This record gives sequence, structure tokens and C-alpha cells, in this order.
Amino acid sequence: MQHLDPDRLVLLALSEELEELNEADHLTQCDVCRHEMQALRHVAELGSAGQELRDLPPPPEHVWQAIEAGIARSAEPALPAAAPVVDLEAARARSRRSRPRWLTPVLAAAAAAVLAVAGVIAVDRLTGRAPAEQVTARATLEPLKTVPPNAGGDVQVLSDGQLRIDVRNLPLTTGFHEVWLLDPDNPGKMVAIGNLSDKTEALLPVPPGTDLNRFRLVDVSDEPHDGDATHSGLSLLRGTLTS
Repeated sequence: MQHLDPDRLVLLALSEELEELNEADHLTQCDVCRHEMQALRHVAELGSAGQELRDLPPPPEHVWQAIEAGIARSAEPALPAAAPVVDLEAARARSRRSRPRWLTPVLAAAAAAVLAVAGVIAVDRLTGRAPAEQVTARATLEPLKTVPPNAGGDVQVLSDGQLRIDVRNLPLTTGFHEVWLLDPDNPGKMVAIGNLSDKTEALLPVPPGTDLNRFRLVDVSDEPHDGDATHSGLSLLRGTLTS
């Protein structure tokens, strides 16, 4: 099936001319021309909406760098194909003759709108990763005297109010290992954070309102299954939070 002339599709998409009966029938039957005209209409709508956006600042350089990097990564060499023979000068002359003078700024605005939308989508896809977690405090856990010297761990307090703890070589227990925050100036004051069960790494919520400047000593204890929520008194690792 022969397709409609591209210039004619542009004029129809911009409602410059009414569809003739044979063109309406063709668009009903030809999926290619119908989809092209719908795409052109969408571009024209974007261009019309973008004409009011005249004073926006240019995008920062890193936006274009991200777009170019994404295109470079995704580009694949295309297989060679026989190119159609086209009289470029004749096509340009026909385009200039058939295109109304007002069409150029509209198409330019439409193209700018499409590029802006494509740029936003590309940057969003390229940079739409989860933001890096911000660590607000950290501690290195050292074994107490009764614990094997190869035991230890690391603690990070994240900006979202969670505490990440990673321990190694803890002594086996018939109970469980629990994490605490202690006040070194008043050892009897402490906040229970959570238990490690059989895991060596955990992400535990810090209770809202906990003053980490006061409760800055991280403690890992050996707790029996005795139903007592208080500290067992058997500490295994300790470390002080620093920012």
C-alpha cells in the first residue's frame, strides 16, 4: 500500500487542511500513516504547549553529559541497508513550497519540546538510581576481654534513622545477640535497638528521639531466652559512635 506524502501528513496533523475522502479512507486502513500522523499531532501539541516556556534557564552541562553517555552505551552498530534514492534538492524545494511560513516556528517549538521531554526521560533513567545513603555516625566494635580477639564489627548510623551493624566471629550462644546504645557517663541508662538472631548483619531502627550524643556507646550482648528484656550483663563487643 502506498503511503501518504510526509509533507501532506504534517499539514493534516497540524489541521492546516481538511482530510479528503480518499485520505480519510487511507488513514483508516493504513496503520503506518495513521500512527505517523498521531505522532505528528502529539509533537505539535507539545510544541504549542512549549511556546510559553521562553525564560527557562539552559540545562546544566552534566545533564547533557549523562544523556550522551547513555546514548553511547546503548548505541549498537546498525546493519548496512540499501538506501533509497532520494533527490534531496527536489525534496527540500517541495518542502519549502508546501510549508506555510508560520509552520517553521511551530515545528521548531515542537522539536524543542520533544527534545526537552526526551532529555528528562533519559536523565531520569540514567540517574534514577536510589540516592547514596548518608552516614551520620559510625563506630568500630572491639571485643571485650572475655571474647576471642578475632571478633569485631562495624556500625553505621544512617540519615534515615536506621543503624546498620556488621559483626564477625561472635561466640556461639544458646540465646541471641542483642544490640544496645549505652550512655557511657551513666552505664545503667541504655536503649535496646534489636537483636541479630542468626545473622551477622542487620539494619535496625533507632527509636525516634534517641540522643546519639548521649547514647553513643554501641554494645552487643549475649542474651538468654529468659523473657527478661533488660541487659544480661554479658557484653561481647563495644564501640563509640563518632560523626
